Amino acid sequence: MATPRLILTRAQILGFRRTVSALDERLPPGEDALRRAAWAGLQDSMPRAALLSIHARVEGTSPTVVEHPSLVQLWGPRYSAYVVAERDRAVFTLGRLPHDGPGRRLAERTAASLDAYLAGRRMDHGPAGHAMGVHPNALRYGAPTGRILIRWDGARQPTIWTVPPPAIDPADARVELARRHLHVFGPATADSFAKWAGIKPETARATFEALGDSLVPVETPIGEGWILREDEVAFRVPPADPAPARLLPSGDTYFLLQGPDRELLVPDGARRAALWTSRVWPGAVLVEGEIVGTWRRAGPDVTIEPFGPLSAHARKAIEAEAASFPLPDRERRIGVRWVE
Repeated sequence: MATPRLILTRAQILGFRRTVSALDERLPPGEDALRRAAWAGLQDSMPRAALLSIHARVEGTSPTVVEHPSLVQLWGPRYSAYVVAERDRAVFTLGRLPHDGPGRRLAERTAASLDAYLAGRRMDHGPAGHAMGVHPNALRYGAPTGRILIRWDGARQPTIWTVPPPAIDPADARVELARRHLHVFGPATADSFAKWAGIKPETARATFEALGDSLVPVETPIGEGWILREDEVAFRVPPADPAPARLLPSGDTYFLLQGPDRELLVPDGARRAALWTSRVWPGAVLVEGEIVGTWRRAGPDVTIEPFGPLSAHARKAIEAEAASFPLPDRERRIGVRWVE
């Protein structure tokens, strides 16, 4: 007789995701907390995004936390700028390296050429690319080798340099990347993993097959999926009380979703359109476990656009979150403007 699938509710799924992402209760500061905050990487394509994602998860976040020696910045999934733990560099680079073929040859050739040209130097990626006779953005294609690191704060061109390749088999890195995806975004599918990681669907399916008995099939409100067997108990445990408010930046892991996964997080279609726009996404306003609006920042000015009426308590919690942003070189206090 076939074993019945585990049936998970929306509340169980979102509660689990908030718990593993430390969004209900911030972590005490330290290297372990930074690694957990970056377990699935922290997208940093918008200025200060990784900083504010860490702030939403770790107590006492400083304006310079992304410069912590345990963290590195690189071109990760879908060639977006990411902040990850240095010890996890292989996972977010080699985990996306093609098995073989033109893609792999391009990655290895690009990284080798850049390494030879830089010869130990650090340069802005614009001048480096032009001097090598390629478009600077083409240097990203070498990122899956794990040999390229960057430093970018959104204001200038990325600084780029090379490091020795990670000493791990790319297949092992890919399996671990899938485990990270399942732990943070689960329940997940091979298709959702492929889209998030920016790898071929057939590669994602083979990776899920390699996980074998470590996966548990589940039923969710949006269809079938998989979770890690080691996470099954945690899905069954009621989550802690959700935080009063969190302001998640554009591209934050919690809502870095596609397709039906967006429907699970934000059931209302009009609200989904406001959060996942066709242009640059705004940030998400999370209040007591639900996304209740969007926000944007221009310097020290934060604009909040709620989806509907909010209580005075919720507004106060949101304003307190904005006021606590660890932004560098603040010449004046952060101001909050409400757009009704």
